[in-house]
Amino acid sequence: MTKSAKLDLIYLDIDDTLFATTDFVSNARRDALQAMIDRGLEADIDFLMDELEKVVVEFGSNHDHHYDFLLKRLPLEMLAGVNAELLIVAGVIAYHNAKWRHLRISDEDSQLLADIHKAGVTLGVLSSGLVRKQMEKLLRLGVDKWLNPKLVFITHGVGMSKSNPEFYKQAIERSGYSASRIMHVGDHPFHDVDMANAVGMISVWVKGGGKHSANDPQSNPNHTVKRLSDLRELLREQYLLDV
Repeated sequence: MTKSAKLDLIYLDIDDTLFATTDFVSNARRDALQAMIDRGLEADIDFLMDELEKVVVEFGSNHDHHYDFLLKRLPLEMLAGVNAELLIVAGVIAYHNAKWRHLRISDEDSQLLADIHKAGVTLGVLSSGLVRKQMEKLLRLGVDKWLNPKLVFITHGVGMSKSNPEFYKQAIERSGYSASRIMHVGDHPFHDVDMANAVGMISVWVKGGGKHSANDPQSNPNHTVKRLSDLRELLREQYLLDV
C-alpha cells in the first residue's frame, strides 16, 4: 500500500473489534449465574459456566433460552426448593444490568472514530448477528452518531453470512465507492480478512484477545493491528489522514 493511497469508507466489525465482546459475554454470564446462586441454586459457579458454555455451543449464541436449557440439564437436587422461572428471570436481569455497566468503548477509541468522521471518511458497519441485538450494541456503545445509517449491514438483516462474498459485494455496491478505496476492519481471520480480500477491499485484521485471535487468515491481511486504537497510526502513516 503506497503512501498516496486514499480512503473513502471504513467498514467496522462490531464484536471483538469495536468492543471486547468475548470478555463482556463471559463476565455477564457469570453475573447471571451468580444471581441464580444467590437465589438458592445449589451449584458451583465454575461448574455452571462450563455447562452454560455447552448449551451455547449446542444451540448457538443467539438462542433465547440458554438459561432454561441449563436448568433442565442440572441434577434435581440442585434445584430443590427453588422456583426455576424465578432463577431464569434473575439471570436475565443480571445479564442486562451488565450491559449498562460494561457495554462501552474506551475514550481513546471513541475519539478515534470521531476524528475519522471529522476527516471526511465515511464509517459503516459489517457485522454478524441478529439485527436488533447488534443495533443495541451500536447504540449502547454510542458510536451510531459517527456512522452512515444506510451503511450498517447485519447478516441476519441481509440474509447472507459473512462467509458469503456477496455480503461484501452488496456493501460495496450500496456505498457507491470503489472496493479499492474501502477498508474493512475486523477480528475474524476468515470472515473479515479473507472475504474482504476476495472482493478487493483493504483488509485490516484486529488480532487482539478475542476468540478468533489464535487463528490465522488463509490470505494475508493488508494490515494487522492489535487493537482498534492502533488504527490511528496506520491511517496517519499509510493513508495520510489527519486523525
